[in-house]
Amino acid sequence: MSASASLRRPALVAALIAIGFSAGGCSSIDRLTNIGERPALTAIENPTAQPGYKPVQMPMPAPIAASYSPNSLWRNGSRAFFKDQRAHQVGDILTVTVNFTDRANIANQTQRSRTNKEDSSLNDFVGSKLLTGSAALAVPGSILDVDSTAASEGKGSVQRQEALQTSVAAVVTQVLPNGNLVVEGKQEVRVNFEVRELIVAGIVRPEDIQSDNTIDSSKIAQARIAYGGRGQITDVQQPRYGQQVLDILLPF
Repeated sequence: MSASASLRRPALVAALIAIGFSAGGCSSIDRLTNIGERPALTAIENPTAQPGYKPVQMPMPAPIAASYSPNSLWRNGSRAFFKDQRAHQVGDILTVTVNFTDRANIANQTQRSRTNKEDSSLNDFVGSKLLTGSAALAVPGSILDVDSTAASEGKGSVQRQEALQTSVAAVVTQVLPNGNLVVEGKQEVRVNFEVRELIVAGIVRPEDIQSDNTIDSSKIAQARIAYGGRGQITDVQQPRYGQQVLDILLPF
């Protein structure tokens, strides 16, 4: 092996390492520094102080002046004779029961065929009888004779089944003018070297909150439910960075 080749090999290795780090970015550096360590849990944070947080704006009905009944122990708008323990203002906590079951089975099949044939039945040009020799041989036997055949067939099917049943505590982050509550909850559970994350957000009606301060996820408007994880198992389930880059760039 020549000296120039031996010098180029370390440079090539260094270039490949640099490409790998540039493709992975900070994620690769964090994973290398956390080898042998359990994934760290994120700190408890104020959802309204996170970058990109925007207050929810929804269509509101016309405001109605509150009315009070004199000489009555019952206050208009109360949901119980005693103090209501259900969430009703910013900072209150309620439990969201996530009960998500989705199943789809779709099959489509399409067949299409077409055959066309055009024949003018005209085989004589004006003056073609006067042609002789090679000129007569060059005249086509039919002025117009077209045949075409086309066929296509397509099949497609979708089979999907998903189920998620769990509970997560959410915090009221905003009270809309009509009394509806904007809630957001995040839960992290670490088992060995894998962290499972559950995020729930949306808009709920105070009337839909049960007496035990729980609400079903099916009654959350504009619901955003995310369930995933990070750690060693998640890393194995994902393709390598190089494969992901090739899947995006290669046209075949």
